[in-house]
Amino acid sequence: MIDSIGSRTTRYAAALALALLIPLAVTATSSARPRPAKVRAATPPAARIFSRLPFLLANRGVHGNRFLPFANTATGIAGVQAAPAGTPCGNTPGLLCSTVVVPLDRTGVVPGTVSLHVETLPAFGVARGTIFLIAGGPGQGSAHVFGLGSPADASFYRYLFPGYTLVAYDDRGTGDSGVLRCPALQSSTTFDVDVEGQQVAACAAGIGTARDFYSTHEHAEDLEAVRLSLGADKVALWGTSYGTKLAMAYALAHPDHVERLLLDSVVPPELPDPYDANVLRALPATLAAYCAGGLCSSATSDFAGDVVNVANQLAAKPVQIKILQPNGSRKVQTVNGDALLFVTVDADLNPGLAAELPAAVHAARQGNYQPLLRLVDLDTQGSIVPDEDLSSGLYAATTCRDGSFPWQPSTPIADRKAILAAAVKALPPGSLGPFGAWAAADGTAGFCLQWPSPSGGAALEAGPLPDVPVLAVSGGFDMRTPTAGATDVVSRFRQGRLLVVPGIGHSVLGADVSFCSQQAVHNWMLGGQPTASCARPNPIVGLVPTFPSGTAPKTPATPSRTVALTAQALRDAEAIWLMTASGQQVAGVFGGKLQASARGFTLVRYSVSPGVQLSGKIRITGTGLPLKFEGVVTVGGASAANGILGVSAGKIGGTLDGTIVGR
Repeated sequence: MIDSIGSRTTRYAAALALALLIPLAVTATSSARPRPAKVRAATPPAARIFSRLPFLLANRGVHGNRFLPFANTATGIAGVQAAPAGTPCGNTPGLLCSTVVVPLDRTGVVPGTVSLHVETLPAFGVARGTIFLIAGGPGQGSAHVFGLGSPADASFYRYLFPGYTLVAYDDRGTGDSGVLRCPALQSSTTFDVDVEGQQVAACAAGIGTARDFYSTHEHAEDLEAVRLSLGADKVALWGTSYGTKLAMAYALAHPDHVERLLLDSVVPPELPDPYDANVLRALPATLAAYCAGGLCSSATSDFAGDVVNVANQLAAKPVQIKILQPNGSRKVQTVNGDALLFVTVDADLNPGLAAELPAAVHAARQGNYQPLLRLVDLDTQGSIVPDEDLSSGLYAATTCRDGSFPWQPSTPIADRKAILAAAVKALPPGSLGPFGAWAAADGTAGFCLQWPSPSGGAALEAGPLPDVPVLAVSGGFDMRTPTAGATDVVSRFRQGRLLVVPGIGHSVLGADVSFCSQQAVHNWMLGGQPTASCARPNPIVGLVPTFPSGTAPKTPATPSRTVALTAQALRDAEAIWLMTASGQQVAGVFGGKLQASARGFTLVRYSVSPGVQLSGKIRITGTGLPLKFEGVVTVGGASAANGILGVSAGKIGGTLDGTIVGR
């Protein structure tokens, strides 16, 4: 489970934009970025990563008011062809688009070329250098993801990197650089390893023999071709998630051409682990740290223990139940241990999911699986994205060519399953943390079992690494790329620095609403020392309290109890709203639905407690975090005291069964 770019884009973006209208004490601060997990076809919603942050910065006077002239001094080299000058493109003045044509196979044995789409934006003010923006995945095209053609996004990056020419290009097999398409894998929501294996095999067959030329080593040489085409001697590199591995791969291959490295959500060049062992070992401590200071106390006293217990139980005996759909129908949903781990790790890129998960997993541990299976369904469906946002085909081609695996690159597919099983069995105790051997199947070795030879073995260059300034940024709630990896990478550089932001997940610069990390990057790019630490920012919405029992009570709730159940249901609705896109409908746990809009949501007989239904409109009010909501709801249902309640800034009051109530 590593990497990529994105947030639950539309909803998270809108919420964050509203939250940032608070009196920001930032004359210039901000940033953005990435994500995926083991493809699962769900490897993440990619492209809208920076949402409204650039817009807010662009309107705070943090940039200059004119563009500098830009000359494209393309240099031709053997095997690389580039236009002598780019063509104006996008809506950002000065942006140039060009094409760099590179060999498919640099040995020349297999004919063919790949056309790389490149976007270049000149700097404001005094020119300090050139920086490449490198997205994650693997499978996300950087030009596609970073969107330099958007003036708002461009303003944000120009704040982060003052004086730097910005370069973003789509890796081979992504975006507009010959995107690889594997329809079954791209749209898959399966947690059955055998079914996924068939999809991976079909993907490899569909790509054909060209699949051998999409390793990280090849991507690094493509980056070098783009650098040469631009005539830049030394370049800075900003990588996020898998992009950090690619940046390191380039630094190992071409150390003399690296000026500095900014690494967000770090994947060491030796990773991912074939069994996801590093992720599994770190998971309990990461979950416990997320709940530090009693953050999860209203939902559970032991979030980490709940996840470990329920995951191991589901691995031994999956649960299958029917869950409601917004149209009133029911869908059979199955959850196993792998599904729970997938959704848990996904919470580091999805603040709404993070707010829901502690209560949902705790309810499952107590026997009420309905809230958890609704989350699994929402998250897996939301993880299906277009190939251009994140190509599952490229993810597979790069991951399965890179390795490392317990088999040799030439090992026949028929022999690998036994080799993998023996390797997992031989792991020292504790290698997979508190999880059973079943959890190793979630690693890249399990994913690539059916990938044709050569599988693995595409080594990176040996280095040495350059002696340059390095800043690694890590989120304390990042589960797919734990902070231990960033610590390890920083130790390899004499000028390495590490900044950890507590409570923030994957892709720190795109999730840190305090702007502490973004300010640190801005200052560091100007030659200053980055801050040594950041305070934990408030969550976007409050955590969902413990879910009520999944069984309807024998007698209706009292008015005071109904108020408590209403408060719990509203907190659940706020988190679900944050997970969803404007216009989307989501079913309640036990009935009704939520209709999301840009600034709030409408509830129609929405129920998370049997026999208690809420109807009404709720909208965001005020500014700051956590977000505050207001509105009026009608409370009905056989298990509730019926009436009308008003909601405002966390307070609830009104009349139920003729009794005036409030809290």
